[in-house]
Amino acid sequence: MQKKDLKFLLVIAALMLAAFACSFQASTANFAEVYMARDSEGASRTTTFSQADVFYAIVHLANAPDGTEVKAVWYAANVEGEDPETFIDEVSITSGDAILTFDMANTPDILWPRGSYRVDLYLNGELETSVNFQVQ
Repeated sequence: MQKKDLKFLLVIAALMLAAFACSFQASTANFAEVYMARDSEGASRTTTFSQADVFYAIVHLANAPDGTEVKAVWYAANVEGEDPETFIDEVSITSGDAILTFDMANTPDILWPRGSYRVDLYLNGELETSVNFQVQ
């Protein structure tokens, strides 16, 4: 009877392992390149902006299956008149391999305060990288 029970348990364990292995998916998605720019095409790369600029974070998403989520979270890290690490906004894009553009614009009649800013970039919910930039 014990031998029969042991075989039964081994079969159940093997089936559970096989089911787990089939449901596990490892993504090879990554950020091949990340940079800030003054334009949506990424031609004017910079980490220093004027108070009237639009901030563009450009992300080259590589080896990404459709449905990969990339999120940008914008912060005023150390800015005149604001508490440190003030949250500004966040936005998510779902995509496969692509060049993704995230932007942050102020209203035309209001200028960005001078100081240090940051955009945190997440890949499928995990912080992948942060980019620091300045407004002068």
